Amino acid sequence: MSHAASFPTLPTLPELWQTTLGWQPTPAQQEQFQQLYTHILDGNQRLNLTRITDPEEFWEKHLWDSMSGLVGVREWGLGVRDCERRGTLENPPAVPSSLRLIDIGTGAGFPGIPAALTLPQAQVTLLDSTRKKLAFLETVLGQVGVQNAQTLCDRAESVGQAPQHREQYDGALLRAVAPAAVCAEYALPLLKLGRVAVLYRGQWSEAETAALRPVLKLLGGNLEAIAPFTTPISRAARHCLYLRKTAPTPAEFPRPVGVPSQKPLE
Repeated sequence: MSHAASFPTLPTLPELWQTTLGWQPTPAQQEQFQQLYTHILDGNQRLNLTRITDPEEFWEKHLWDSMSGLVGVREWGLGVRDCERRGTLENPPAVPSSLRLIDIGTGAGFPGIPAALTLPQAQVTLLDSTRKKLAFLETVLGQVGVQNAQTLCDRAESVGQAPQHREQYDGALLRAVAPAAVCAEYALPLLKLGRVAVLYRGQWSEAETAALRPVLKLLGGNLEAIAPFTTPISRAARHCLYLRKTAPTPAEFPRPVGVPSQKPLE
C-alpha cells in the first residue's frame, strides 16, 4: 500500500457529531476511521469501491451517514438522535450483551465497518455477492484492527433461506441496495423476532410508506419509525426506516435469487 502520508486527513468535527447525532467517536475510533479512509482510497485505485474520495465528503456521505442509522436503535447501545421528538423506536428491548448484525450489500463496507468499529458488543457480517470486493474488505479489517466483523460472499435470497442465518440476527443494515420492498424481503427473514432492520433512504414520501406497509405485514414486520434528517454539510435530505420484526416470516420468503428485485412485493 502507498504510504499513509500521501492520503488526505479526515476532518474530526466532534461538535458536529454531537449536535447532529448525540454521539461522537472516541479518539481511537477516529483513528480507525482515518485508517479506513486511507485503505479505501488506496484500494479505490484498483477496485471501483466508491466515487466519494474527498475527505469532507467521505466523512459526511460514508461515516456520518452510516452512523445516522445506527444511533437510532436504542437497544444497540449508542446515543439516540432526538428519539422522542421524532417518535423513534418506542419501548425497545434492553441492550443485549452481544449482537449479531448483518450489512446486506455492504459494497465498500458501509455501514457495516463503522458499525463494527463503534459497537464492540456486535458481531457484524458483511454480505455481498462480489468476491473481489469482499477479499479487499477482509484485508482492510485486518489492517484497521477490526476483530468483530467477517465477510460472507452470497446473495441475500440464499442467505435468508439458510438455517444458519435465518432468524439469527439482531439487526440488518441496508444502504443503497434496492427499493424498500425488496430490502424488506431480504432483511426480515434474517431477523430474530422483535429485532430491527435499518433501511437508509434519501427522499421518502407518505405514498411510499403506504405502499410499504402491506408488504411488511406479509413478511411479518412493522414500520416502527421513519427518522427524517438533513446531512450536516451538504444539507441533503435523508431518511432512516426502522422495520421491527413482529411475526415469523412465511417460509416462502425470500423468494429465489433475482425474483425479489424483478418482481417486488406489493
